This record gives sequence, structure tokens and C-alpha cells, in this order.
Amino acid sequence: MAEQNEIQLFDGKQVRYVWDEEQEKYFFSVVDVIQVLTDSPRPRKYWNALKTKLAAEGSELSSKMGQLKLPSSDGKSYLTDVADTEQVFRLIQSVPSKKAEPFKLWLAALGQERMNQLQDPELSIEQAIKDYRRLGYSEDWINQRIKTIEIRKGLTDEWQRGGMKEEHDYAILTDVISRAWSGMTTREYKKYKGLRKESLRDNMTNVELMLNGLAEAAATELSKRENPKGFAENANVAQRGGDVAHVARERLEQELGGTIISDQRALNFTNPPEELPFNDADEVKD
Repeated sequence: MAEQNEIQLFDGKQVRYVWDEEQEKYFFSVVDVIQVLTDSPRPRKYWNALKTKLAAEGSELSSKMGQLKLPSSDGKSYLTDVADTEQVFRLIQSVPSKKAEPFKLWLAALGQERMNQLQDPELSIEQAIKDYRRLGYSEDWINQRIKTIEIRKGLTDEWQRGGMKEEHDYAILTDVISRAWSGMTTREYKKYKGLRKESLRDNMTNVELMLNGLAEAAATELSKRENPKGFAENANVAQRGGDVAHVARERLEQELGGTIISDQRALNFTNPPEELPFNDADEVKD
């Protein structure tokens, strides 16, 4: 799940949410929604009581909700009950509140904003730049990251053109490229950096981003020229694209006299780290 944490204010109260790129869904903190609707000083207790009530009535609403790590006021991230937009609308029906209608309008506006970004990629990129600046990334890193987002989009478009439809296929092809240039799959690379759910690319150094971008750009250009069809042909192209970046990596490492594969993550090259949603080492290391 590719996630992007955000915090918005409604009526002066924070509402934490995650945008899931793969599912193209918002997931909202249920406790925050409860606090907004009820003004309860103990929204967690209110939610626990409501879950019991819903279960007794035979409702499956709470049982179908998931949990995600969201940043808390103490700077750490904790597993929190979350609900997608449809589930939030159903939740609103179970909570007597004068704020129900204004909150529904707020949710609709938030959804429209995301739809506008999906229809106009420039808006999405502008929002991404703002988010990275807020998290303390350098301007050089942000420029490189935005470029790799564009490259990645071009590659996934090529995969789709080549008959790849499933996220599972995308994940395997991504691992082929990653292993070819870095010697590690995405999972292995994240473990090396001490990551779990955090985005690997958001925790790459400038050089790592450039080499990964080179691998994906090479695979994209090869795909445009050769028009691969089916998984095997796309995997072959992915491997060769990764090999291009591997050659560049080896040449650079010869000049530098050491590896460019870094165990650093965002904590080490952003400022200030206390603003990051994953600033506690104990929270993310295996």
C-alpha cells in the first residue's frame, strides 16, 4: 500500500487521513471523526462504546474497518482505526450530531480536490512539493523526487500498454529492476534502511533516486522501442533497464571508492526530523 499521511482541520479540530495511491481511497482516523462530530473530551472511549453498540445491533461496520499507523501529538506513529469515505458516511449516520451535514460537505470537497489532482497531474505535483517541503526535505532532493515520480508514471504506462494490469505484476517487475541495479528487492532494500510501511523512494538519497530513476527510464525507453507483450517480455526489459543503472552505479563507486547504497532514511537527510511522521527508530526497525 503506497500511503501519504495528511492532517486537515475541520472546525478547528484535526482530522488525520491517508491517501492510498494503489486503492485510490482516503482512509480517515475514526477517533478524529468522532471528536469532530461529538466534541467529546474522550473520543476514543466514545468510539469503543459505539463499536460495542454497533456490534450488538448486528452492524459489521466496525469489523470491516482496518488500522494504519498515523502520527500522534507526541511525534510518534501508532496503529489507529481508520475508515474509508464510504464507511465514514455510514458512521455519521450512527452519531447524532449537528455537524453531520457540514462534515459531509467537507468530505465531498476533499474528494473533489483529489479528483482534480488526478485529472490535472500538475496539481498533484504541486501538492507533493508542498508536502515534501513541510516534511523538511531539501529543494535539490524534492526536484529529484518529483522527476522520479514522472519517470515512474511513464514506466507504469508502458507496463499497462504491454498487457500488465495487476498490481502484483507491477510489484514483481519493480523488484526485477531494483535487484538488477541495487542487488536488493524492494522489501530487502527497505529492511536494509530499517523501514516498514514507509515509502522506500521517500527514504532514498539523491544518488539512489537518480540511479533508480535511470533504471526505470532505461526500461521505459526499451519498452517503447521493443513493445514487449506479456510478463516474460516485460520482465526481460525491466532487467535490462536495471542493468543500465547497475553499470552506472559500478562506475560511480569506482570513482568514489565505496558503495552508494545507503542505510540512511529520511531522518538523516531532512530537517527538522521531529516533523516527520516516522521519526522514532524503534517504531520502524525489525
